[in-house]
Amino acid sequence: MDMAGTPLESRDVARASMMLAMTRNRQEESAMLSDLQSQGLMCAASDYGGDYLQSVPKIVERAVQCARRAGMIQETVHDEGTVAGAAREALNQISDKALGFSVGGKIAVCRFGEHVAVAVFFGVGLGHLNEVCLGMGHRSI
Repeated sequence: MDMAGTPLESRDVARASMMLAMTRNRQEESAMLSDLQSQGLMCAASDYGGDYLQSVPKIVERAVQCARRAGMIQETVHDEGTVAGAAREALNQISDKALGFSVGGKIAVCRFGEHVAVAVFFGVGLGHLNEVCLGMGHRSI
C-alpha cells in the first residue's frame, strides 16, 4: 500500500526500483530505502562497476544475492530465476550502449507481493566520456 492506502501495482514497483537505482550516494539510498519500506516494498541495492560483457553474469548474480539477503525471495529455483530473468531483461535494455565499454552504477531490486522489478542505472564509457543508461525488468512470482 502506498501512503494513501492504495495497493501498489507493477508500475509502482518498477518505478521504485528505478528511483532506488538512481540514488546518488549511500545517504540518499538509505533514505529512499526507508521511504519505500514504509510503503510495504521490500528493496535492496548494490553498486557495481566493470567491463559490461564480462560483468553480465556477475550483475545477474548480484541482483539475486541482494534479493535473497533482503528476504524478498527464498532460495528456490523459481524465486531466484524470477529475479535473474528480470535482471537479464534490464541488462538487455542497455546492451546496445554498453557492449564493449565499462559500466559503473547501481543495481536495485524491489518487490511488492507478486511483483519483482530489477533496475540498473549505469554510466557507460571510457574515463570522462560517459553515456548514461537505465534498464528495468519486471517479473511476477
